[in-house]
Amino acid sequence: MEVVIVPDAKAGGELIAEAMARLLRRKPDALLGVATGSTPLPIYQALTAKARSGAVDTSRARIAQLDEYVGLPADHPESYRSVLRREVLEPLGLGMEAFMGPDGTAEDIPEACEAYDKALAEAGGVDLQLLGIGTDGHIGFNEPCSSLASRTRIKTLTQQTRIDNARFFGGDIEQVPHHVITQGIGTILEARHLVLLATGEGKADAVAATVEGPVAAVCPASALQLHPHATVVVDESAASKLKHADYFRHTYDNKPDWQGI
Repeated sequence: MEVVIVPDAKAGGELIAEAMARLLRRKPDALLGVATGSTPLPIYQALTAKARSGAVDTSRARIAQLDEYVGLPADHPESYRSVLRREVLEPLGLGMEAFMGPDGTAEDIPEACEAYDKALAEAGGVDLQLLGIGTDGHIGFNEPCSSLASRTRIKTLTQQTRIDNARFFGGDIEQVPHHVITQGIGTILEARHLVLLATGEGKADAVAATVEGPVAAVCPASALQLHPHATVVVDESAASKLKHADYFRHTYDNKPDWQGI
């Protein structure tokens, strides 16, 4: 696992966007796994700027969804499909034909989950998967004690998660779905490159457990230690609990420029 410590969220976004741009220059139809939330926004903004300036052609890129609410209509403004259309697809000039995601409105949810795993495999697999991390170490909606071998499946949201997400539903927790479909940890680990971005002091404990702690289901993100190409990008605040921060800075500062992340 490579750990890269950057000054702030903007710098992290620029670094990861350049890695995505390098991938697209090499493989124009790369399948990019994307996440929702505020953390990855600097990545999408930086990649959009590169596309609009002509620094990279995103016209053949494909986008894969990490998770989705169950029972929320696809055209609901707060479905993750709609959010990603606004924040990723439209800014990059992509239509919904470039998008892959699980069907959160399916009558048979387990079948829809299995179908999404199959669709990802048939598409050639995810080339680069973006991840955020919760303060408890969760990735996607794989909460602590999720199986490290888990596949795409339905999960029940905790009350705290529903409270946190109520702000997107006019403050009304009753409008927040109780369930989500999420790629499992085993599914996530099949991507060729995993890139986790964490910013802020509130993520420091989770980052330390992910990078320097044992691989354990109690910290789902620690499964990234098992991946052959995982990159953790953190700002100074999120890196504040890392015991080996100086080592991580030294190794990144002295790696060849051509290697990227």
